[in-house]
Amino acid sequence: MKIRLVHNGVFTPVDNIEETQIAPPEGFYWIDADLEDLAELQPLFNLHDLAVEDCLTEEEQRPKLEIYEKHYFLVINSIRFDNEEFFLRALNIFLGKHYLITVTHTKINELRSIKPILLEQEVDRPDRFLYHLVDLVVDNYFVVGDRIESRLEQLEEDILMRMKKTHLSEIISLRSEILWLKKVLGPQRDVIAFLNKKDLRLIDDELQKYFGDIHENAVKIYETFETYRDLMGNLREAHQLGLANRANEIMRLFTALTTIFMPLTFITGVYGMNFDYIPGMHGKYGSVVLLGTMAVLGCGMFYLFRKKDWL
Repeated sequence: MKIRLVHNGVFTPVDNIEETQIAPPEGFYWIDADLEDLAELQPLFNLHDLAVEDCLTEEEQRPKLEIYEKHYFLVINSIRFDNEEFFLRALNIFLGKHYLITVTHTKINELRSIKPILLEQEVDRPDRFLYHLVDLVVDNYFVVGDRIESRLEQLEEDILMRMKKTHLSEIISLRSEILWLKKVLGPQRDVIAFLNKKDLRLIDDELQKYFGDIHENAVKIYETFETYRDLMGNLREAHQLGLANRANEIMRLFTALTTIFMPLTFITGVYGMNFDYIPGMHGKYGSVVLLGTMAVLGCGMFYLFRKKDWL
């Protein structure tokens, strides 16, 4: 657990947690805690039992905002996209009048990236800290969205140029991941809307208006992932169409080869009969003429099929 006094974006380490019980003359306290620290923090800040239970039992939580007497409990999901897989990390936030507590199962990048922003913006209130943290989490979805879009473009190119059987499993896997994300993005969008419109005494009225900008970004992200879902359906149709075209190409090739060999097979069948007299069979150059005729016939049909782009 790390305790810091934040004033105008400047961090001052605090060693004694008892100091956080009284509001500082200037600034606020930021406590970055682990799950095991909740046992110590709960009685000190009167954290609600249900909120603490949610932190301890659920690693992937549904985004939500719960309002208690002396603090708010907010859950938002941070996203990562590594090795073609999505990872959601629940960020649990307790917002009080003079403090902000962040609790995570595993450390997330946004908690490291927020520090220079706080310094640049000279943040000295916990609600402003919350605003910049939520804004950073939501903006990261745009970065992941760009990577997904690049992956979809590459997958589309591969399907059109060099289709493989593995592409279908990639499409199904990516589509299921996107559908799963959409189920999270909807509640997260609604939570940010509450921060923008609901009457919240621990968040400055003027600051609440700025949450409207974050909500607009959350709506854009939701709509973007909705588009990705539709694109995955189009890619699946393109893959199935590609398989059908490939099958047609193979059948056309086999049909053309069969057609070429049909007259050759007929000739060899006739001259393979056990008759005493077959024209040219006993001639000196009969075999040469026969083989030549077959070669000319086969080559002629091959040339005709190539000219008509059947082969």
